[in-house]
Amino acid sequence: MSADGFHVHGPHDHELEHAQHAGHAGHATGGMTNQIAMFTAIIATIGAIFSYMAGLTQANAGLYKNNAAITKTAAANQWNYYQAKSTKQALAELARDLAPTSKQAVYQAKAERYEKEKAEVKIAADKLEAEVTQWDKQSDEQMHHHHRWAQATTVLQVAIALAAIALMTRRKLLEYLMFGAGAVGLGVGVMAALHF
Repeated sequence: MSADGFHVHGPHDHELEHAQHAGHAGHATGGMTNQIAMFTAIIATIGAIFSYMAGLTQANAGLYKNNAAITKTAAANQWNYYQAKSTKQALAELARDLAPTSKQAVYQAKAERYEKEKAEVKIAADKLEAEVTQWDKQSDEQMHHHHRWAQATTVLQVAIALAAIALMTRRKLLEYLMFGAGAVGLGVGVMAALHF
């Protein structure tokens, strides 16, 4: 620097200034790299949790559907039993109508017994049918939650792919899209957790 405040750059000063500016640019690039790496690690961890929840709800849906099928079989057995009682009642009533007067009371008692037994069997069958409906409803709810978890996992995987592309291309737009996809994936995951 001269006495009157005028400074003349030498070749060495110019190179130092250029290196300093390049260093700031490299730091900004390193910041983007670190930011994307941290984002990817966090989103991948959350995605793994979402994927586990998707598998869990799918397994629950299958279990509940299986319980519905087993209970439906038990209900069908009860309805078959009900039908058998109805047939026996009808035969007892026919026998009563065809029997001599002295034997009609015996067949009438049998018909009344079958009528009473039918009512008990019907109550059991209706109860089983209600259980089937409940198991089916729980299975459907679990499948809905499974789809939400799977959607959240898929969107987070897209965010991770966008992160890789943003890192390779150094495009800010892709970085913004990555953050947007991550936010959408987290939002869908929250909806799944809240059973929406």
